[in-house]
Amino acid sequence: MTAPMTAARTDDDGTWNMTTSTFTPGASIAIPTVPNLRDLGGWRTRHGTVRRRQVYRSAEFSNLAGADQAAFVGLGIRTVFDMRTQAERAQEQNTLPEGVAYVIVDILRDATGAAPAQLLAVLADPKAAEEMLGDGKAVKLFEHAYRQIIALPSARDGYAEFFRALADREVRPASFHCTTGKDRTGWGAAALLLLLGVSYDDVLKDYLLTNDQLLPAVQPILDRFASAGGDPRLLLPVVGVQKEYLNAAMDEMTSKYVDIETYFTEGLRLAPEEITALRQDLIEPDPSA
Repeated sequence: MTAPMTAARTDDDGTWNMTTSTFTPGASIAIPTVPNLRDLGGWRTRHGTVRRRQVYRSAEFSNLAGADQAAFVGLGIRTVFDMRTQAERAQEQNTLPEGVAYVIVDILRDATGAAPAQLLAVLADPKAAEEMLGDGKAVKLFEHAYRQIIALPSARDGYAEFFRALADREVRPASFHCTTGKDRTGWGAAALLLLLGVSYDDVLKDYLLTNDQLLPAVQPILDRFASAGGDPRLLLPVVGVQKEYLNAAMDEMTSKYVDIETYFTEGLRLAPEEITALRQDLIEPDPSA
């Protein structure tokens, strides 16, 4: 789906201005030090279109500076939600522009086993990676991790805090991320879009865009793994996403809560008025409605 809209560009002085262009939902926002950055707006819902320039998703941004920081400032983001663990935050601290609120929502605080936050540690050791990830084990690990993203108390608390905050228009525009912006961020984006009435086909399409937008940024990891004697194909289920992962989260969600509405009301305990606020503020109604 492509529609005429305003798209962003960076002027010579580094400021982020708006020019008339076309906008494709899920299009990458080209800030090199913030991989996998995109606006959640533009997707069709049952009654309109997800409003643009309100909610952004991305990977972490520990190297944000110079022209990239000016471009990020130009997005007008008021609040950044960090879904990483304490260990991840200690290893790579975000660089935030002055005046941007920073909120930690540690989704995997209660996780056990090889969660997405822990798997990157094996990538420097091809032998260890083969033992942990070979023979389809990587996909199984991530399917389990996505079920934890639904079931863990820390995940329910973290997503509840995130979505409850988004319902406050003073918090937005907002951005949320984990380390690579694909798993914890991926479910956060999927859950919000589903709540707003985006079809699952389009939600999955947005989710899988990570493979186009993130993999080029992690190519050096694959190259180093190959140089150490490993097969880079072994890492693709780790550094990318697969529909089986999101399907596992959906299966866990529907088995526990039946549908996305009940997940928000019973799993995350959002009040009806908070859900109404999300829908009213984040859906642009059809002009003919």
